[in-house]
Amino acid sequence: MAKYLLLKHYRGAPAPVNDVPMEKWTPQEITAHMQYMRDFAARLEATGEFVDAQALAPEGAFVRYDGEGRPPVTDGPFAETKDLIAGWMVIDVDSYERAVELAGELSAAPGAGGEPIHEWLELRPFLAAPPAVTD
Repeated sequence: MAKYLLLKHYRGAPAPVNDVPMEKWTPQEITAHMQYMRDFAARLEATGEFVDAQALAPEGAFVRYDGEGRPPVTDGPFAETKDLIAGWMVIDVDSYERAVELAGELSAAPGAGGEPIHEWLELRPFLAAPPAVTD
């Protein structure tokens, strides 16, 4: 089994087919979308392929170490994940092909008008081992 991270983006990915931002959806459309996500996760729990999933709040900041005795620095000249990442799901599947299949299904979550979003999801494998060090 191999673990993969499915990232849902607010922006930064190619535009989805049903490109209506969630803040413009009706409460019923949001409820239907969230139910699709819960049902998808429940189905993967039943097959043993679900690890975890979370939607992310829009608040957040970059934080980095700034040297001994100095407080951490927040923010920076970068696009912030709070503007980019809407949520994530971790799956544990037998193959890359299965991960792609599931990402495709998740991309069909309903959005505005109850129509599938056809959103682009970022599919990233977990490292199975640290990268090899070469001389």
